[in-house]
Amino acid sequence: MSQYHTFSARDAVAYAQQFGGLDNPSELVDAQEVGDGNLNLVFKIFDNQGVSRIIVKQALPYVRCVGESWPLTLDRARLEAQTLVEHYQHCPQHTVNILHFDAELAVMVMEDLSDHKIWRGELIQNVYYPQAAAQLGEYLARTLFHTSDFYLHPHAKKAQVAQFINPEMCEITEDLFFNDPYQIHERNNYPAELESDVAALRDDAQLKLAVAALKHTFFSHAEALLHGDIHSGSLFVAEGRLKAIDAEFGYFGPIGFDIGTAMGNLLLNYCGLPGHLGIRDAAAAREQRLLDIQTLWTTFAERFQTLASEKTRDAALAQPGYASAFLKKVWADAIGFCGTELIRRSVGLSHVADIDTISDDAMRHECLRHAISLGKALIVIAGRIDSVDELIARVRQYS
Repeated sequence: MSQYHTFSARDAVAYAQQFGGLDNPSELVDAQEVGDGNLNLVFKIFDNQGVSRIIVKQALPYVRCVGESWPLTLDRARLEAQTLVEHYQHCPQHTVNILHFDAELAVMVMEDLSDHKIWRGELIQNVYYPQAAAQLGEYLARTLFHTSDFYLHPHAKKAQVAQFINPEMCEITEDLFFNDPYQIHERNNYPAELESDVAALRDDAQLKLAVAALKHTFFSHAEALLHGDIHSGSLFVAEGRLKAIDAEFGYFGPIGFDIGTAMGNLLLNYCGLPGHLGIRDAAAAREQRLLDIQTLWTTFAERFQTLASEKTRDAALAQPGYASAFLKKVWADAIGFCGTELIRRSVGLSHVADIDTISDDAMRHECLRHAISLGKALIVIAGRIDSVDELIARVRQYS
């Protein structure tokens, strides 16, 4: 049995040689640690020609961006690997391929995506990938349908819910999304100039009731195996291609959470674009983000309904019209969760580069205010936004 220890670059190379599946593993000679997230070590493994061939990822026993004062379970690595393996089974074209996993070392070996780029960075630089939004909608439809009650036998579904119990990572989501921004908390992180905006969140009883309902839904609706943290920073893109990575928050939860988180990050980019581009370019890019959201939802909903009509195994859920009715509930959830993503990324611990990298302080603060006010509005009126066209109209109204 292996024993956990934190990998060095040399350890990562040796591990990739053993488990990377290359015909000539001795070609792998060097490693570079490139992890820029909050939780893990990520090594690129290079061959003797200097080409990156394999990725080795290891979970740390604490939150990397905080330190050992915030310990974390290493079991999240198992959950991440198994979530991605499950998603790959249903949507290999848009899920990173896990080649090997060791639960005790909390390490996985996966395909190298060096020919891709992180979608968030491309959005900030106004580099457009015409198929990305539709591909994300396809990924979400296929992974969420095939892990839902529509497709799984009840016995298999309940077994998978137990397999993917993820209490520690869910607690992070529950705190960062639904607790911290609406109270005074040491994890919150925002400019002093926004204190009145943030205080208004704490004092808004209607908003906090809506957030409580969303948190309860997150607690109790085990609808499908979520990615759990699907945003533009956990998606790699290339021409005609998109791949999801980083699923350590994977668990069975409400389908609208993944949809809302994805849409929320597109709207965070929308809010931040005036700080990165000239007036005309920012306006055009903003319109494209709204079209991306429309494409994302439309692709997801149409594909989910097609899968439901072709593959639903439960006689009651196969009743004509039920899948469509279910998606109305998913849509309302998604709008609310979208709003919580906007607020938590503006007020809470973990921000996004779409806004944080704006160099002008006044502009950055204005973009943060926009994200907060838009998030607040979406949470409160989620049940009254009946369609993606209505959502787009509301976003324009609050811009």
